Amino acid sequence: MFANLPDQLILFPSTQPLNPHGAMRRALSFDHGELEIWTARSRRAQQQGHADIFILRFYGNADRADRWAAAEAEMWNERAVEVWGMNYPGFGGSKGPARLSKIGRAALAAFDELKLHAGDRPVVPYGASIGATAALHVAAQRPVAALILHNPVPLREIILRRFGWWNLWLLAGPIALQIPRDLDSIENAKASHAPAVFLLAEKDEIVPPRYHMLVANAYAGEKRVITLHSAHHNDPIEGTALADFYQALDWLLGKSRSP
Repeated sequence: MFANLPDQLILFPSTQPLNPHGAMRRALSFDHGELEIWTARSRRAQQQGHADIFILRFYGNADRADRWAAAEAEMWNERAVEVWGMNYPGFGGSKGPARLSKIGRAALAAFDELKLHAGDRPVVPYGASIGATAALHVAAQRPVAALILHNPVPLREIILRRFGWWNLWLLAGPIALQIPRDLDSIENAKASHAPAVFLLAEKDEIVPPRYHMLVANAYAGEKRVITLHSAHHNDPIEGTALADFYQALDWLLGKSRSP
């Protein structure tokens, strides 16, 4: 009765064409189909002909890499950065169906391909919302240089604790049990040791801040936590928080280059 119900309740894929604003499309072989990656270089990386840092970007639910990769390449404060944004299976040009069980494996496939391209240059997964579950899975399974997590969501915990009471856990329990193990943000945080920056919206209406902190407190590596004051779930990083973010990036990227 509950087959694929978590996928239907949690994932909101879209496949209509979007303007990539200059980002370049790559396609990886995955599950007898294609996994779509959109890449873009910052102006500094374009000028020098190569990137010094690679950002592997995992977006929130109902969002797409083709919408953001080019714009985000310019947010790194004059650093030579190349962004690789992944569309989850069933999203954009990544072949479906959209399944939670495919996200973790797709994220590892994207990292492995990027690592071959990057060589010894640092690769930093950056996940927002449900994208943080993918980023944490990669960090727990691969030698990432660093990690950025924006409003991370512990899926099992939020289903049980926030939505279980009104159905006496008769619905929430079976749904939580179907969340794939590789998307368990708490366990992946405990297994991740790369330096990390947490960006946490103070007034998140979708993932309440107490759930962000479950992930942040479980994280095993060195970390810096930036509170985005008065910010909601989908608000951009701006104002003093943006200055704090750039300062944290200096720390993070310095750590990623340490022997």
